[in-house]
Amino acid sequence: CKLTKGYDLPAGHVIHCVGPVWYGGDQDEDTLLASCYRSALQISVDKGFKTLAFPAISTGIYGFPPDRAAKIAARTVKEFLADEPSIERVTFLCFDDEAERHYRSALPELA
Repeated sequence: CKLTKGYDLPAGHVIHCVGPVWYGGDQDEDTLLASCYRSALQISVDKGFKTLAFPAISTGIYGFPPDRAAKIAARTVKEFLADEPSIERVTFLCFDDEAERHYRSALPELA
């Protein structure tokens, strides 16, 4: 992951993470995707950010199954925040109804 300024965006900074390409699940894609989320979360902690937002990493052109990715995102964020209370809010951005359904299904993992 790499941190840049937000420039004309409403956010002060952008953390750019390149997620894994989906090759059918046999190339450690789940672990790699979780690592993207952990890396972005750690950058946030290191920089003192209190809030951050995630798109559905790797679910577009990289082909990661959206339902699986949502579960990994929810679980990884929950595990990270259990040990790091400095982050106050994490938002998952859903760009369509399908993505929203997957995240709503995965969010009970955060309870």
